[in-house]
Order: sequence, then structure tokens, then C-alpha cells
Amino acid sequence: MEERLAELEIRLAFQEQTLTELNDVVVRQAGEIAQLMREIEVLKDRMKAVMPSNIASQAEETPPHY
Repeated sequence: MEERLAELEIRLAFQEQTLTELNDVVVRQAGEIAQLMREIEVLKDRMKAVMPSNIASQAEETPPHY
């Protein structure tokens, strides 16, 4: 009985350590994902600034012919 209890305590300790390590990985990856999302937003803004617009300005717009 004592052997079994010791074995279960060892397993529990190992599982707790594994869960802590996995949580650390998840937190780190969430931070990396957030950083990547910010970088994507910056790149989108840069692309918008560089790409010409397909929409004509008010001065370039021809009046409709009715």
C-alpha cells in the first residue's frame, strides 16, 4: 500500500511539473502570436501606404452622364 501511494505521489508530481511546463509554453506562444499580429498590422499599414488606390479622387471623378 505504501509503495502504491509513493508511486501515485511521484506520478502526481510529474504531472504537475508537465502541466507547469506546458502552461509556460502556451503563455510564451501566446506572446509570440500577439507580437506577430502587431507586426502584421504594421505591414498592412505599410502596404496600404505604398499601394496606389483604385478609387479615383473627387477631382479625377467624371460626372455621371444622365
